[in-house]
Amino acid sequence: MFLLVTLQLLAASLHAFAADTDGVSEEGWSSSDYLLWMWQSRWYGYCAGALLFALWLTVNTAREKKNAVQLANSTQHKIVKANGYLVEKEQKIYVSGVKIFFGSQTGTAKGFARNLAEDLHALDLIAEVIDLKDYDPEDSLSDECTSKAICVFLLATYTDGLPTENAEWFCKWLEEASTDFRYGQTYLKGMRYAVFGLGNSVYTGHYNTVSKNVDKWLWMLSAARILTRGEGDANVVKSRHGSLEADFGSWKARLLKRLEALVRGEKKACSGKCKKGTCKSKGKGKVLEQSEHHSSEEQLMETSSDAESATGEEADHRSVVDMEDLGNVMNLMRKAKDEVEDSRQELKRRKSEEEEHREMITPALREALTKQGYKLIGSHSGVKLCRWTKSMLRGRGGCYKHTFYGIESHRCMEATPSLACANKCVFCWRHHTNPVGTEWRWKMDPPEIILQEALQNHQNMIKQFRGVPGVRPERFEEGLTAKHCALSLVGEPIMYPEINAFIRLLHRQRISSFLVTNAQFPEEIRSLVPVTQLYVSVDASTKDSLKKIDRPLFKDFWQRFLDSLKALGEKQQRTVYRLTLVKAWNVDELKAYADLISLGQPDFIEVKGVTYCGESSASNLTMANVPWHEEVVHFVRQLADLLPDYDIASEHEHSNCLLIAHRKFNVEGQWWTWIDYERFQEFAQLYEESGGQRTFSAEDYMARTPDWALFGAKERGFDPADTRFQRKNKTKDISGC
Repeated sequence: MFLLVTLQLLAASLHAFAADTDGVSEEGWSSSDYLLWMWQSRWYGYCAGALLFALWLTVNTAREKKNAVQLANSTQHKIVKANGYLVEKEQKIYVSGVKIFFGSQTGTAKGFARNLAEDLHALDLIAEVIDLKDYDPEDSLSDECTSKAICVFLLATYTDGLPTENAEWFCKWLEEASTDFRYGQTYLKGMRYAVFGLGNSVYTGHYNTVSKNVDKWLWMLSAARILTRGEGDANVVKSRHGSLEADFGSWKARLLKRLEALVRGEKKACSGKCKKGTCKSKGKGKVLEQSEHHSSEEQLMETSSDAESATGEEADHRSVVDMEDLGNVMNLMRKAKDEVEDSRQELKRRKSEEEEHREMITPALREALTKQGYKLIGSHSGVKLCRWTKSMLRGRGGCYKHTFYGIESHRCMEATPSLACANKCVFCWRHHTNPVGTEWRWKMDPPEIILQEALQNHQNMIKQFRGVPGVRPERFEEGLTAKHCALSLVGEPIMYPEINAFIRLLHRQRISSFLVTNAQFPEEIRSLVPVTQLYVSVDASTKDSLKKIDRPLFKDFWQRFLDSLKALGEKQQRTVYRLTLVKAWNVDELKAYADLISLGQPDFIEVKGVTYCGESSASNLTMANVPWHEEVVHFVRQLADLLPDYDIASEHEHSNCLLIAHRKFNVEGQWWTWIDYERFQEFAQLYEESGGQRTFSAEDYMARTPDWALFGAKERGFDPADTRFQRKNKTKDISGC
């Protein structure tokens, strides 16, 4: 109405203004006339201002009304009948959103967090992914008690059971707060949370310790779990669902189901004070099983936590014990302790029986390795065609073992009787898809079957090159019959309990044996029968760098490492240290390497630059860690200067690898690093026939090294009988031994 009156006044004013100025030309106006006119027309300005104010007031009123309607619509209401009248009651919001915190070192937990957030968005739930390094628990964690948000923690366990770098401060603060009287036991009362841990069960001393601790500390501060803690196992052999990803997927499905129930406002099935995976129903007083089963470690953790903060009812009944009842109490405690111990022993026995019949290759592992080109044999073995085998079939050169030792690469079978390994090396070209373990605990296949199927699979892979352009016919025919076996495909071959029987079978078929071990099994090295050449991987020369690079599973890994080198020094046949240089990690440890070489006195020392195998969640290695060939040569020269009994003998530039040999293989100025394979087989046969009485040494089956393979030759280790092929667009190929 006000707007209408204003418009009418403005129209009248404009009409009067038109009448006053009618007939007056622009030239007839002076400055005084303008001022006079402005004074006489002030009512027109007032009207215009009133109009603008009215327009602003109208628009602002409409906007506030619209916002009020939206606010009313956004707040859910329902009509209920109370005392005969219809009244409007506001519906509660039980979950305002989900905050997903992650502690990640290699990016796996971060990826899981994003994956969970996507699924929550699909359920129309607000989800926020938070890096723990950007979150200050001292300022913000208490806010989660009143925010109605659900906090989900995805936490990886890093070296020695410590938190990842981005979760260090959060875990440190939470641990201190859980025992600090200034915060109190109810500091996080009202907060709701769920925890999932990423770990590896082969690290038995600290498997998923970070997630367990965070779960415990939150519980001690009175935060409420909405779901039993989940445990993801990167050890595919022990993983409940076959892989870390599958473990998370199963836990995530339960979490989403639980969140949907919380959004609907459904009550918990129990009081939340469960013990040992069971709870009592208030209505019926009987014991109910929880839908999610606790692990034995979690049961122990929750039991101890409950014992420290018992419910009020328990405190009333157990706060005072009469002296005459003390004996009964002690007997009950002793009986309960015996029952717990009996349960543990029974659990251990069942676990042992299960492991005896468990196959190393799970369905998930079989799928992953098959995609990588493995031909799997039985339940724990495999064979794969080396890229150097393909190269030599086409006359494009052999591997460094051809240059150093005279191996015919097109007749070499790369295999392993054990896919399991005791290390998780940062440069592993298999990206840790193979299982890990410290002892043999799987079903075992006989060595005869393993060798038979390995040779058959290898031959079938060679047959695929029949008629391929560039393949030399004579080499193709030779390649169908394996003459060498490199037991260095993946894993730890020496872990296989029947490794000696397997090696004997190789020698009976006149197949040479090159076995590589990671220096964690000294007793197995001592009991090993003679092999053509025995390798020990020496990836670092100090305890700290070895732990950082190889990431061994054994707690006493350094002592095992040293004992393995000593055991190698006791062997009479050819022995090799294999050094893998990782730039910025272990290239500055010359003196320490020299000390290790004096400990084991190997016949040869192979020094090779690390091979970059692409990005992986299992390693933070980059191309910056790969040394140039000139850098490897410089390192080898410096190392050789520290070794009075050794000198540089050979080089294979294409593999970024050099060979340091003991000077006993330099006969009258000529290097004899190659192997007389037929002569070795004769000595190996005599050894077996004599029951180990007829021993032999490395010098008994050495052969002269050709000039083109020597260090400093113009060929740089490339066989002139072949033709070098340079790819224009070189693609990544991580196969080879």
